[in-house]
Amino acid sequence: MSLPFPDIDPIALEIGPLVVRWYSLAYLAGFLLGWRYALYLCGFHEGKRPHKTDIDDFLPWAILGVILGGRIGYVLFYQPALYADNPLDALKVWEGGMAFHGGAMGVIVALLAYAWKRKIPLLRLSDIVCAVVPIGLFFGRIANFINGELFGRTTEQPWGVVFPQGGLLPRHPSQIYEAILEGAILFFILNVLARKKLEPGIVTGAFLVGYAMFRLFVEQFRQPDAHLGFIIGQASMGQLLSIPMFALGVGVIGYALMKPLQK
Repeated sequence: MSLPFPDIDPIALEIGPLVVRWYSLAYLAGFLLGWRYALYLCGFHEGKRPHKTDIDDFLPWAILGVILGGRIGYVLFYQPALYADNPLDALKVWEGGMAFHGGAMGVIVALLAYAWKRKIPLLRLSDIVCAVVPIGLFFGRIANFINGELFGRTTEQPWGVVFPQGGLLPRHPSQIYEAILEGAILFFILNVLARKKLEPGIVTGAFLVGYAMFRLFVEQFRQPDAHLGFIIGQASMGQLLSIPMFALGVGVIGYALMKPLQK
């Protein structure tokens, strides 16, 4: 028993040469809703930076960090041999190929540069930014499902889905698992923390730890990339990249909790 793949066209709108895909709209929704939610969170810390104008000005930095970091991460982590032979193809972002861990590193660089340039407390800024990231993750994973990509391993569970590009056997809808865990549930957890007057860095650390744990879990159901397979034993690239992310999150939380003791 399995579920049929829903007949959803990956193209949301097509007018002549203009083609708008659900994947593009997912990015747009993530940035716009994340930006508005970040402005909302600023209201819980009146008088402290970042102010709403700081968030407005950071939005282009965040977009650039996500797109450049996501693309560079995909090239380096998932397809290094391919792009080594065809380096100019790395510029063809419209053909797909983005890595979350690369996008995360891109945003970290943007946070460091922007906070230094504007003299904004880094951890306060990163707390707000990290609290909104699950919004983009949720829409992005839904778009992955619509595209029929990044599907899971074969399963006999009744909610298994027969993906058009996944063969005849039903597979875990791992994109939906990630949308629920990395998107909805992580958003709820961070939303509760972001409303409290916690030490700067707690929300940032919670995001890093939470995402890494959820990704490590879901990768057990997700089909490894065909050109990579398992990297070490039964560990996928996504799991290996999540381990340093988890360690960084623990370190940030530890640093945030130690700061009051140092005052």
